[in-house]
Amino acid sequence: MTKVLIVDDNFDSLNNIKALVSSFGYEPITATNESEAFELCGTSNVRTVIAKAAMNGTGGLDLCRKIRNTSCNGYIYVMLVTDYNDQQSVIDCLDAGADNYVLQPINHQELRLQLLAGQRLVALESRDLIIFSMAKLAESRDTDTGKHLERIQQYCRILAVELSKDKAFEDCLDAQYIQLLQMTSPLHDIGKVGIPDRVLLKPGKLNPEEFEVMKRHAALGGETLQAAADAYPEAKFLKMAVEVALTHHEKWNGSGYPKGLQGEEIPLSGRVVAVADVYDALRAKRVYKPAYSHNKARQIIRESSGSHFDPRIVDAFLRIENDFDNISQRLAECV
Repeated sequence: MTKVLIVDDNFDSLNNIKALVSSFGYEPITATNESEAFELCGTSNVRTVIAKAAMNGTGGLDLCRKIRNTSCNGYIYVMLVTDYNDQQSVIDCLDAGADNYVLQPINHQELRLQLLAGQRLVALESRDLIIFSMAKLAESRDTDTGKHLERIQQYCRILAVELSKDKAFEDCLDAQYIQLLQMTSPLHDIGKVGIPDRVLLKPGKLNPEEFEVMKRHAALGGETLQAAADAYPEAKFLKMAVEVALTHHEKWNGSGYPKGLQGEEIPLSGRVVAVADVYDALRAKRVYKPAYSHNKARQIIRESSGSHFDPRIVDAFLRIENDFDNISQRLAECV
């Protein structure tokens, strides 16, 4: 349950807000002064604060300034409660670093919506931090560089935007879905952290036994991200991250891995990342193959339509193939 810190030196007002916060489904914790409140910010994993702007001694304005001037454990969303609905009071609240303000007497619906807005803001920061940390973890074990991850993001974004023009996908490929796909696509190979160095870092082509070991990375990635999703159910973006890691090596005809999914059994996110990942692999130089030209990569992807790839996604790729080529050249590795 999400904690909300309530700071007020008036016990009636404090208990009133506490009851409201509790009725909205949050866990209220309380303080009656700035010093006690600031200590709780550092020890109670508080990410949302509702504080009375003016209290005896130091008040919510000073608390807000102190929060903003101190490195806390993540961003803290602060709402200041004030009795004054004048321009200067609003300016004072915002100047102290408050994200928003609430007027007394408190409107229940307004407070609920402002708390929801705060949760969205905090969730965005948590999402970005988790994605960045996990992507860097995967990158640290792989020979691919950050340029590969950046290219994958760009390929997925433009492919999803183009695909959204297809009536078959317009209902599911909205702006939020496309943004999440772009953000989570760098996690596609996170399972490689569990692959032994003798396989992962082998300088040549893998033999059949080694390839079977390498194939485990898809299941390992899915399991890793599913564990994170189970631990943090409020982090909805992890659902797509699980899909991407687990299914980007599945094939349209059912011959892929790890589960042998077929057709639309494969989540759309996995089908999109599959095309982006293969295109990037084809354009890259390896010890066992040269870097293929765009035309060669295009030919391979087109010939794999209906076998490896969803035909509709290949059609979308072909419509914007020049954009893929431009991204590949613009974000090419420095040799």
